[in-house]
Amino acid sequence: MDHGEDDPRGDHRRRGTLIPSRSSSPSGQVVVIGGGIVGLSTALALTRGTPPLQPTVLEKEDRLAAHQTGHNSGVIHSGIYYRPGSLKARLTVSGAKRLVAFCREHDVPHDLCGKVIVATDASELPRLDELFRRGTENAVPGGVERIGPERLREIEPHAHGIAAIHVPATGIVDYPAVARRFAELVLGAGGTVRLGVRVLGLVRDGAGWVVETDEGPIRASLVVNCAGLQSDRVARASGVDTEVRIVPFRGDYFKLVPSKEHLVRSLIYPVPDPAFPFLGVHFTRMIHGGVEAGPNAVLSLKREGYRKLAFDARDAWGIAMSPGFWRLARRHWRTGAGEVYRAFSKTAFTRALRRLVPVLSPDDLEPAPSGVRAQAIERDGSLVDDFSVRHLDGIVHVLNAPSPAATASIPIGEMIADEARSRL
Repeated sequence: MDHGEDDPRGDHRRRGTLIPSRSSSPSGQVVVIGGGIVGLSTALALTRGTPPLQPTVLEKEDRLAAHQTGHNSGVIHSGIYYRPGSLKARLTVSGAKRLVAFCREHDVPHDLCGKVIVATDASELPRLDELFRRGTENAVPGGVERIGPERLREIEPHAHGIAAIHVPATGIVDYPAVARRFAELVLGAGGTVRLGVRVLGLVRDGAGWVVETDEGPIRASLVVNCAGLQSDRVARASGVDTEVRIVPFRGDYFKLVPSKEHLVRSLIYPVPDPAFPFLGVHFTRMIHGGVEAGPNAVLSLKREGYRKLAFDARDAWGIAMSPGFWRLARRHWRTGAGEVYRAFSKTAFTRALRRLVPVLSPDDLEPAPSGVRAQAIERDGSLVDDFSVRHLDGIVHVLNAPSPAATASIPIGEMIADEARSRL
């Protein structure tokens, strides 16, 4: 069984307990499946509660944060997009503040560069107004400002729009570095992080569980499923069917050639389509230099497939056998077809970006690495929009934690840890 997220710049490469515990793992331990930013934040929160625990984190890859954590655009989201009162709204707003404080304390690279959300025609103005209302009601850090074309040109001289929202506290960060620091703190508190350990199954053992791995069984009083792209499979392996299926959507990126990076000073976003959880192609200045443009949102036939034609028979079969996916596809096939066309046409991709920055040409773009989003879908075809954490038969399952989960990772981890601790 596959599971988890990881980090492409991790330093720890051997198999087994690659990052050893400073003390032996206690009996009755908590096992966290998945070494991405949510799993590691959860493990860190478990070490800090009352009583403090010494969790074991299992990650199938040989490095931390290799999937969703290590393949996103690195944005510290502000919380402007999310329905007031939702978990996403509350945890993103508090998470952004705490993430920035964490980065300052631990010298993790970050920058509160700000962003603009740009309406390019009159039909987008009602949605822009709704975003402004949400940002105000959610008490986005640093506030939000409704601006016109003149102010937009002051902030982003090459952007075009008839109106915009300026969100000054939106930032960028090195999320894999955050994940690595979480892991170091877990180790310092006596926990264990094991890399290159693949979970094969979960077997009930009295009041606890036996986590079967390719390096032998691990007994646990409680298991926390933070497996990201593989979370529904981990749930089924434990004998429960959540009726939620993960459908992977690949996001393709380009980046601006160095001579054109001056066209974008910070972050430039379109007004999103409220029918989808995706924010549309946008421009993001990266924390280690360069400017990314994208992503689109294309169905992926491989859960951890970062190439356009990546294919895995098991993953593709799972999509084909999902009633929820087919119901979603029937409702939104036109939008999906447009995303696929843009994935294979640089001209079409550029055309979408030119709505925001009209001076851009296809020659100004070069390919950049892709990412894959774990999107949870219900049987009726509805997208699971909010974060979803459920305790089922002795396992705490994180069933949906896509973007902005990285931004909200500290309070999400505490919420999951509180749920886990209450079950011990």
